[in-house]
Amino acid sequence: MAKKTSVKVPYIFAVLFTVSGFAISILINLLYPQKAADVAFKSYDIPFLTLNANDLYITVLALLITGFAVSGIIAHRSDITSASYRNKAKLRFAAGLLLGVLDIAGTKEKILPQPFFPGPVEILEPFLSEGDFIAENLFYSLRLYIFGFFFGAFFGIGTGILIGWFDNVHFWVNPILELTGVIPAVAWMPFALTLCPTPFSAAVFLIVICVWFPIASLTAAGIRSTPKALYEAAGILGGKSSFLLFHVAVPHAMPQIFTGLCTANAYAFTTLVMAEMLGQPGGLGYYINLSKVWSSYNKVFTAILIMAVLFSIILKVLKLIESYVLRWQKGVVK
Repeated sequence: MAKKTSVKVPYIFAVLFTVSGFAISILINLLYPQKAADVAFKSYDIPFLTLNANDLYITVLALLITGFAVSGIIAHRSDITSASYRNKAKLRFAAGLLLGVLDIAGTKEKILPQPFFPGPVEILEPFLSEGDFIAENLFYSLRLYIFGFFFGAFFGIGTGILIGWFDNVHFWVNPILELTGVIPAVAWMPFALTLCPTPFSAAVFLIVICVWFPIASLTAAGIRSTPKALYEAAGILGGKSSFLLFHVAVPHAMPQIFTGLCTANAYAFTTLVMAEMLGQPGGLGYYINLSKVWSSYNKVFTAILIMAVLFSIILKVLKLIESYVLRWQKGVVK
């Protein structure tokens, strides 16, 4: 029986396949006629340019093509990154093609239920019509997120270390952690609005609670799961109690700590949006609520798009920090 041999496709084809989906979407936008009536895109003056929403959509697709092509060239420098780029080529092609399908179904033909499911062109239009207002709400959400997440992470890691290291603290505090952890952070909203002087501080309080629980739980689990052999080895070398904690237990718990940070990041975004929709004077959740009242569902999708991109960026930053801090794991954990 003849042995099957696999033919490896040249890397350039992976790059071309990646960007071809977005290129097809550009062709669809330019060549497919606008059949749905009452669709007109207003032109907006921006620095050095006059654009309408359709021009912005084509520009975004062109930037995606350029970005994925450049990232493909950069990824080719390493076997690991080039393999990852190859594996995701089909996903990126499908994503590009999906944009073309949504352009037809949501804008060109409007066969999707309107105005609930607008096309990508309508979703991008608010960036031109009210970009300043979107930026104002985005920075409000970022400020709220930064305060809530960092305070929650600080208290979560501190509580987890205390619970994991001291048996007496574990006895008294761990039941409180388990009890409050199952309660959604939004359920504390009436108490937060009563106890905190401003709506902003109340929202920060809610985010701190939702971030605190997963980080504290996983940090404590990481501390308490440190093998005794590591303590014994460090003790033989003269390590004192503080050395054992900060140079043995905490480094051992770092993978769990970063797992808690990534998990808490998702909880923080959920609580952030809910808090903004329930009484904040700004933010992406406030923008969604305001747009929903006026049935501007394209603006709702605009805010969702911003949150998806923002969440992905923050998660990527956390992964890069984790990769740097846990660089000692390379070659050990597979």
